[in-house]
Order: sequence, then C-alpha cells, then structure tokens
Amino acid sequence: MRLKDKVAIVTGGSQGIGEAIAIRYGAEGAKVVVNYARSAENATRVVNKIVENGGRAIAVRADCSKVAEIEQLVAAVIESHGTVDILVNNAGVFRTVPVEQTTEEIWDEQLDLNLKGAFFLVRAALPEFRRKGRGKVVNVSSIWGLGAGPNCPAYCAAKGGLVNLTKALAVELGRYNINVNSLAPGNIATPLNAHLRGPDMEAYMAQMRAMTPTGRDFLQPQELTGTAVYLASEDADAVHGVTIAVDAGWSAW
Repeated sequence: MRLKDKVAIVTGGSQGIGEAIAIRYGAEGAKVVVNYARSAENATRVVNKIVENGGRAIAVRADCSKVAEIEQLVAAVIESHGTVDILVNNAGVFRTVPVEQTTEEIWDEQLDLNLKGAFFLVRAALPEFRRKGRGKVVNVSSIWGLGAGPNCPAYCAAKGGLVNLTKALAVELGRYNINVNSLAPGNIATPLNAHLRGPDMEAYMAQMRAMTPTGRDFLQPQELTGTAVYLASEDADAVHGVTIAVDAGWSAW
C-alpha cells in the first residue's frame, strides 16, 4: 500500500475524477476525506465504497470556492484525524459557454472554484505541512490548462492559471519538503461533461477521436488514478512543479 495511513483530502470527491481518486487512495491505505459541496448522498456512497473495500473514509461538506469554508474543512480534518498529509485539489466546474455569453457570474464561478479554491486550500493546509516537514499537493488541471479549446474561456483561464500556480507554489514550498504537482486530464467521461457525450454529439466525439493519436474520445476516471497515487506517494519525493498529462496522447500532437 503506497499511501498507508496517510490522511488525504480529496475535494470534489463525490463524483467523477474525485470519486475515482478517493476510491483508489482508500485501496492504497489512505484515510480519505471525501469533500463535497452539494450531494451528501453521493459522498456517502463513495465513502461506503471505500469502506466496503476495506478502506477508511469520511465525508465532509465544504464549498471550496469560499475561503471560510475551506479553512473550516482543513481545521475539521486536523481535529478528527490529527493531521493532513495529502491534498488533492479536484473540485471544479466546467461550463461550455462562448465568449459573448460568458457573464461575470460564469467567469467568477469558474475562477473561484477551479483556481482560487486550490490556492486557499494549500494555504490552509500549509501550517500543518510545515509543522510535519512534508506534504503532498496534487492539483487537478486539464489539457485545457496546457492548451485551449473553444467555448470555455473562463475554464481555460482557470486551468491554465492552475498549471502556473502549481509551479509558483513548488518554487516557494519545495524547500519545506512540500511537493506541489499537477495532473492534467484529457477528455474524461464525468458528469460535468455528460452533455458532450449524448447521442446527438457523435460528430463531436468523432472529432475527439480524430484529434487523439490513440483514437480515443473519452477516457474513464479510473485511468487517472495511478498518476494521482504516484504524485501523492514517496516515489514522487523529488518531483516538484510538474504537470503530467493523462490524455491518451492528445497533447503529444
């Protein structure tokens, strides 16, 4: 077990990529905190999956776009578990909206959760990481943080910011044995992008297959979890400030 007895907070852990990472971390021996903002039912379902597989997990609610709730989340985990070892900044929102229809509300929603939330979660966990003399941060960015796509300018800005934030945090915190790295998923089948995978979207999916060297359109969330484990484990102790794309070759073109 590569994460045995480590306390890991997985934000947005009640579905999609966060759910897959939380379940894999539980299987790797971590004590998993499944963070959620809205669906206690979904979070409980993920916790039950981890426990049924012999792992340990609890669900804790917090809206990770709000600094006060972020600070309460980290404080609650330290109170209940004694520490925090791993932080996975996965909570996010994805809107497919063209420039002309991008309102201030849509912009703020995506920047607040996808970028601001990640920074303030690290800031909240930092005193504990420094006290212990170590810590692992895995920021979940996107291939749209490495490149860009149409109809999602706020999302691209937030995820691109997260890639550079990862570097900025790494160069500042590396001296304290705090590893800050990023995972950039390609097209992953999750509830956030279900509207892009319906029966009327075959032309779009064919385009995705054509644009991916391996001919795949959407990957499954579980295919990211090996990289997420690696970045949270001692195997990555010398890895700082990198972004690893798990995208079936999309960004290799």
